[in-house]
Amino acid sequence: MTARPSDPASNGGVFSSPLCIDLYCGLGGWAFGFLAEGWRVIGFDTVRHDHGTGGYPGQLVLQDVETLHGAQFRQAHMIVASPPCEAYSYRAMPWKRARALPAPSNTLFEAPWRLRQEASAAAGRHIPLIVENVRAAQQWVGPARWHYGSFYLWGDVPALMPQPSGQKGVGSWFGPADQRGDPREASVYSLRSEAIKQHASGRAWFDAGFTRFNSRSARRKAATAEIAKIPLGLAEYIARVYKP
Repeated sequence: MTARPSDPASNGGVFSSPLCIDLYCGLGGWAFGFLAEGWRVIGFDTVRHDHGTGGYPGQLVLQDVETLHGAQFRQAHMIVASPPCEAYSYRAMPWKRARALPAPSNTLFEAPWRLRQEASAAAGRHIPLIVENVRAAQQWVGPARWHYGSFYLWGDVPALMPQPSGQKGVGSWFGPADQRGDPREASVYSLRSEAIKQHASGRAWFDAGFTRFNSRSARRKAATAEIAKIPLGLAEYIARVYKP
């Protein structure tokens, strides 16, 4: 049975800014964009991702998303989620061992839809939801509605989305400030030191050599969070579209 913890999202009408719920929030890629557009953001994750970045920019709640009940988000105007992608990415690798694995569990991917349904029922209105993951997830959860480089989007993706410019997976639709490419498809430097490539095909960890680090090490956790961080321009665009 899903627990019903205290309700950090219920504001009793005190706040005038619209509320975004950020599930599996990581380093706050979604949050930075929504905050820049005047939203209030509450993020949920099981660990505090800091790694010298200053920490999560919104209000952070350390709680397993699966233990949440959507009724506590009835005040929300938007829900975004970036479920862990490692299980999908690993199965996309060109190794027999990886491809022979049984189907991954979609529990973490599906949790945001349950929460949105519960939140919408409690609010008496539709609350938009966007879930982000990697291309490889499509084999297990169905086709995405849109993508920017390797950031694939499901849910209430706006009908009109900006077109990326430049090379596939490298250009940006958001102008000079974002011309650094996609951090999971193009070559970038995680923590400014290790090259990351082709995350959508499941090869990032192996091309960059992160497998030599223990899966529980701070360095590997930092790299995971950095790779998964939503591009600022994408987050700002979604925030503008859905701002009440």
